[in-house]
Amino acid sequence: MKILLVEDNEMNRDMLTRRLTRRGYAVVAAVDGVAAVEAALQEQPDVVLMDMGLPVLDGWEATRRIKADPRTASIPVIALTAHAMADDRERALAAGCDDFDTKPVDFERLRAKIAVLIPDGGTVP
Repeated sequence: MKILLVEDNEMNRDMLTRRLTRRGYAVVAAVDGVAAVEAALQEQPDVVLMDMGLPVLDGWEATRRIKADPRTASIPVIALTAHAMADDRERALAAGCDDFDTKPVDFERLRAKIAVLIPDGGTVP
């Protein structure tokens, strides 16, 4: 199963990449929203983990672009944000995200959300 991890913070990106890789996921990383849209088109990941506070193009707009393109519209997107306000969740869902999680990431909770969105591939041991 391939995950596109979109995270501009190098420490967060490296930590999540290592943890996901150890669990058997293939991880492709992008550091901003423009790179995320391009990577979604090129890599066709099974799921996108999208930081919402990104440089160049924020996660909300990157998600809208991914969901607007028929080639990537069906790829589930999980918003990751340090903002835990109710309106942030609603804003992410309105942008097209399929789920929402807060930072710091609770890895097992995130894996459970991936498993719900990708039942045939989200249960990597």
